Amino acid sequence: MARRRRSAGPPEPCRALVTGGSGGIGAAICRQLATAGMSVIVHAGSRLDRAEAVVDEIRSNSGQATAIQFDLADGAACAAAMSELTEPAPLSVIVHNAGLHDDAPLAGMAAEQWQRVIEVNLNAFFRVVQPALLGMARQRWGRVIAVSSVAARLGNRGQTNYAAAKAGLHGAVISLVREMAARGVTANTVAPGLIDTGMLEQEHSEQALALVPAGRLGQASEVAALVGFLCTEAAAYINGQMIGIDGGMAPG
Repeated sequence: MARRRRSAGPPEPCRALVTGGSGGIGAAICRQLATAGMSVIVHAGSRLDRAEAVVDEIRSNSGQATAIQFDLADGAACAAAMSELTEPAPLSVIVHNAGLHDDAPLAGMAAEQWQRVIEVNLNAFFRVVQPALLGMARQRWGRVIAVSSVAARLGNRGQTNYAAAKAGLHGAVISLVREMAARGVTANTVAPGLIDTGMLEQEHSEQALALVPAGRLGQASEVAALVGFLCTEAAAYINGQMIGIDGGMAPG
């Protein structure tokens, strides 16, 4: 049986786009990738100032980063931004971390609530990943990581739209692997559980802990460490996986 050629290894410089890079988990991922020597593009959906603050922090620690703002629910805006980003050089890493939720029981959910959540969480995966794939294939190296959620594995009351979108990411990833693995491109899904980003009120935090066998909330830096590892050469044979990082909420 013929052997397939191993990947060429990461290019220099290794350019990484992190959608939602201005948020708590996204910022931690940006810092992690910058520490690993990547040139990080920090995306913001609306608050460019928050993305620029992440960039300033990375640069103050001798890392490389730039900020960009565009609406992931706007197909034309995404196409223009991705054309601008891929024109000078290929993007080697894409972390689709951006996401939102708009909760309601399905029986009372408005069509707009369903559509907006699907647009940002799932459709945007296509919009940012698809334009980068040929560049990854030509250099025979790439990393695609979709940040999903424990809700995709367990479901959650009032979040049928969110759970459907996040579960859809894994379906996209495992199909993408069939198309790109032979070109040295890996694609994986990371599914965080309850992560402390400073948004949970104390009362809700205490209630949430009852659901976590580990007895604590996760840290954004722990999610970032996993994403960072998946971007290394050491993780080159990890492909098409949904990896939970949830303190045991959804084992197996």
